[in-house]
Amino acid sequence: MKNQKGTLVVSLDFELFWGIAGVVPIGRYRQNLHGARVAIPRILELFAEYDIRCTWATVGMLFYDSKRDLIGALPAERPRYRNPELSAYAHLPGIGDSEATDPLHYAGSLVDLIATRPGQELGSHTFSHYYCNEPGQTEVEFVADLRAALTAAKRTGRQIRSIVFPRNQVNPAYLKQCRAHGLTAYRGNLPHYLFQPTLPSDSAYFRRALRLLDSYICLSGQNCFAWPSPDALGLYDIPGSRFLRPHSPRFWFLEPLRVSRITTSLTHAAKNRLNYHLWWHPHDFGNHLEMNLAILRRILEHFRRLREEYGMRSLNMGDMVAEAGSGENGAPTRS
Repeated sequence: MKNQKGTLVVSLDFELFWGIAGVVPIGRYRQNLHGARVAIPRILELFAEYDIRCTWATVGMLFYDSKRDLIGALPAERPRYRNPELSAYAHLPGIGDSEATDPLHYAGSLVDLIATRPGQELGSHTFSHYYCNEPGQTEVEFVADLRAALTAAKRTGRQIRSIVFPRNQVNPAYLKQCRAHGLTAYRGNLPHYLFQPTLPSDSAYFRRALRLLDSYICLSGQNCFAWPSPDALGLYDIPGSRFLRPHSPRFWFLEPLRVSRITTSLTHAAKNRLNYHLWWHPHDFGNHLEMNLAILRRILEHFRRLREEYGMRSLNMGDMVAEAGSGENGAPTRS
């Protein structure tokens, strides 16, 4: 095998309203959701400028641009969460008829835009923003949701190979179903207390506080990882390294620390031929868009310098699987 260069992996959780259904009142988050539709073309422009490849893990419901088509695609089996408000299906009666009149529940035009850009992979974020560990749901319901997600993509001529589970809720019992339905990669969690998946109802405020602190100072390490190998099922776990938190005016004076936390880890990955997986939601940029884009640009400028000095590369999740399968990369140790 050839020696691996350091790698930056980027994945985005594209979900609009379906990511907050039953969790955050839409009135409190409307600006972010509308802003996401402005942010996505701007993010794509930055990716093109810096030659960044990305996996856009997209909620299957967003592939549709009309209520008629969406309703016709709903699976018969639906999640029966103990908290029914968490189910996307509980909110369907209130949505509009089309993307033109209701841009927060449909995104067919944005899906098409993403798919036309070089290096941008469409992945799955499940069909209905499905919570794989939420009490009440079952494997049968998950399989129905997964099939609906794959069908949503297929109707537009696209095949899904990568999945990101909402709230990073990786349910090991469901991974075999992912592989059986043709998926080859998922975004897992690093083996650290701070990165264990949460439920929407989780009130672990102490851990949330530590995660926030870890965004500014190094509590959990550099969060880099070795080149992935397939598990017994043939799936590749490409764990998330860092959630790129949105700009907060309240913590504006800490922004240099937040950027440095990421760029220091990127440098570590480049020097040690490791991988670093950065992720966020497009709606995180929906408010304070220019500041969030400026922060992303600073990170990508640093990546560009690492590319020039160390040969660091940008890959999406599908790229990593393709290269791992071809035997092009070595496997340095996790750090």
